[in-house]
Amino acid sequence: MRPLSSLRRWWLRSCLLVLTVLLSWSLVGIAAVQATTVREFPFLASDDIAGVVDRAKVVSRSSNIALTKSLQKLANQTQQQVHFVTIDRLDYGDTIESFTAQLFDRWFPTPDQQANQLLLVLDTLTNKGAIQKGTAVNLSDDVATSIATETLIAPLIQGAKYNQALLDASDRLVAVLSGNPDPGAPQLVADLNIEATFTKAEDTDDRNATIWVVVFLVVATIIPMVTYFAYVGFPGQ
Repeated sequence: MRPLSSLRRWWLRSCLLVLTVLLSWSLVGIAAVQATTVREFPFLASDDIAGVVDRAKVVSRSSNIALTKSLQKLANQTQQQVHFVTIDRLDYGDTIESFTAQLFDRWFPTPDQQANQLLLVLDTLTNKGAIQKGTAVNLSDDVATSIATETLIAPLIQGAKYNQALLDASDRLVAVLSGNPDPGAPQLVADLNIEATFTKAEDTDDRNATIWVVVFLVVATIIPMVTYFAYVGFPGQ
């Protein structure tokens, strides 16, 4: 086996260093892209009285129009402003409740701004929702919890019916906030287990952690091998 020349060894080491740096940046970038953070959401414009922010891209154009029209009509009639947000992954350490509270505070930082606002957020990775509301919103905590955990979730039990989920949540919210009787939560099929139907956040994190371990093990194996051959030469040379 003939050792490589100094120039060629330097060239291979340089390529290896560049490859390692690029791979590290790529892995960091992939991890960052997967999660949604509150900082990614711009502040609401003054004329954004109600509507849908579909970051997960699960709402059809027709449903978006219908939801926006219904929620804006509610805002004009009652001064209670409802905002729907969909995301496709929470940042590490966040829960759907903590994310919703943080976004609510970002969009409406003062008690006066928060008073007539209601924010509903749906995470499409875990199929979990949460509601944050101001003090002047005519909605009890029990009904808010029922809308977020039952009305919103029922259409998702047997499929990704995100449009139906948001439309059902909107219908119930509009009814209650307009002063009409609460239509109540949908009747769920008795033998369906909601908790077992959805991917739990901790289970998803465990799978992602496994993937990262495998990737780093592969990198840790390949780089020493390439480094060795960069110094001593490849077989047959």
